[in-house]
Amino acid sequence: MAIEHTPKEKQASGAFAGGLILENKPIGFPQDGGQQKPYSNLFYWANAWSDRGGLIPEHPHKVFEILSFVLEGEIQHYDSKFNRWLSLYQGDAQIIRAGNGITHAERLMENSRMFQIWFDPDIRETIQHEASYHDYSADAVHEFDEDGIRYKNYAGQGGPVVMRSEGVVINEVHVPIGNRTLDRDPARIYSYYVLQGVGKIGGIQAREHDFFRVEDERELVIENAGPLRLFEIVTPKKLSYQTYNEIVKY
Repeated sequence: MAIEHTPKEKQASGAFAGGLILENKPIGFPQDGGQQKPYSNLFYWANAWSDRGGLIPEHPHKVFEILSFVLEGEIQHYDSKFNRWLSLYQGDAQIIRAGNGITHAERLMENSRMFQIWFDPDIRETIQHEASYHDYSADAVHEFDEDGIRYKNYAGQGGPVVMRSEGVVINEVHVPIGNRTLDRDPARIYSYYVLQGVGKIGGIQAREHDFFRVEDERELVIENAGPLRLFEIVTPKKLSYQTYNEIVKY
């Protein structure tokens, strides 16, 4: 594999709250369908939005690390630890380290959008930990420039989000007009969601909501005639532990 492209129409889809909340899923559950399956410790990835607002009722989680990123508007979150609703706004992030179990609920407010992304830590180890969560405000996100590209860094490389999942880097990437050649590590897998703009990633046309998995590459060429905004997750090609997928033959 070099570069795998999954356009929105080949991703899984879903809905909550009677269709008030809609989703496209670059990486869905098996019953969701869709082209892409879990890999490395990246288990699930959903882009969820609501025009009128909607509620996902209280439900349980265990072992996984569940990250939410507010892309637009406001998301409200309830969990069984604090027993109250808290708000997250555009640019904010949250991690739930589900450990030995937690229940939570989410409410997308009017004209809001979020990513919810699940990571697979060593579940044999994390099942022994009490569940915990942490909210991160937009102004806590680590920002830096590299080779003319602007990075908003959530995890890894100095980002504030603390994770047990091995070797994860999470960035929002702002690529200016022009062509860029990025050095890539063949020992890592690079996953990209196109948030805004059009261009080419590795010579493949990239449109808004497209998803790219880049593996076994030492360089990646990005071409764009206008600003391109990407969400990037970097994960190890090989982990030091068995994933949930490998243990349960998911």
